[in-house]
Amino acid sequence: MPPLRVAVIGTGAFGRNHLRVYRELEQANPGLVQLAALVEPDASRRSSFAATCNIPAFASVADLLDARLTLSAASVCVPTIHHADVAQQLLTANIDVLIEKPFAATLAEADHIIALAQHHARIVAIGHLERFNPAVTATLAALNQPMFFEAHRLSIFTPRSLDVDVVLDLMIHDLDIVLALTNSPVKEVRAVGLPILSPKTDIANVRVEFASGCVANFTASRVSTEQVRKLRLFQPHQYLSLDFARQELLTISVDPTLILKAEPLTSTPVILSEARSAQPKDPETLSHAPASPHLSPTNAGPAPATTPQHPTAGLSLTKSDIPKGEPLRLELEDFLHAVRNRTEPRVPASAGRAALALALTINDQIATHAHRTGLL
Repeated sequence: MPPLRVAVIGTGAFGRNHLRVYRELEQANPGLVQLAALVEPDASRRSSFAATCNIPAFASVADLLDARLTLSAASVCVPTIHHADVAQQLLTANIDVLIEKPFAATLAEADHIIALAQHHARIVAIGHLERFNPAVTATLAALNQPMFFEAHRLSIFTPRSLDVDVVLDLMIHDLDIVLALTNSPVKEVRAVGLPILSPKTDIANVRVEFASGCVANFTASRVSTEQVRKLRLFQPHQYLSLDFARQELLTISVDPTLILKAEPLTSTPVILSEARSAQPKDPETLSHAPASPHLSPTNAGPAPATTPQHPTAGLSLTKSDIPKGEPLRLELEDFLHAVRNRTEPRVPASAGRAALALALTINDQIATHAHRTGLL
């Protein structure tokens, strides 16, 4: 079977990384994938990336298709308002697509893309990158009955992605993950948000209740002084803390024998060496302690690793041994596997639509709150 020939549409911040990873995959597996072309309307950038990647470069998707290159798939990395138009051209030409998040600007556009994909029997994957974070994979394996989520995604302000608000830019990652983890319809949404440094909402706080009874709180900001990407979830007798940036999962569990005996948890003195007694006892801080030396970073799966003992008797604290990996590379590998084998990608169009629908509902609630409080 010949290698899959792929194109990248758009060479902004996301597009540049797609070009890089496709080239890395090509070098590692020359018989499986080939970076074949790029599209960039800006002449200077188009010329620069064409020379750097040594591939044909075109000013538009129409020009790319007119060249009649053999293409199997493409990454759509253009601004959100152009997703529907670009995807339509590619799908009509029988090219499978990976569309960067958010899926589209409106649900009508998303539905149109889905209908086109079904008509032409094409694959559509949505670039919800964090689904491929190894810590998320480990969380899925540890999932039991999640009843409460708390997500924080804070970023320092940059002019990137100002064509969308913070909900569609940042929060949508966590919306997609929580939707996948809860697997329950949304029952109620409450939201507030404010524009700070741009005309669109730059900071937002959201409460979502699901039909299962699970509740999730989301906070997203692109005007923070620090970078934070964390998700905490609580399920019966267990608390999990996921750090996206560190690709770490911390689990705090209650001793099941205490639950059976209905004995209250008691704080007991913990005698530590001088070196360890200086360590803070906050569980979030303990999660960053080094794992035991017997653990190998190449171990597969979220096997628990020994970590400092929790200072409260009856509580155990473990940090999963998670093999690190670049989420974008894992995402593109999944997309190419789906293209080659004609299987559903991990984040199909239906999941992208669900996240978009929730994000748009949140934005409606933010607008309603702003009108009610006189902020607009």
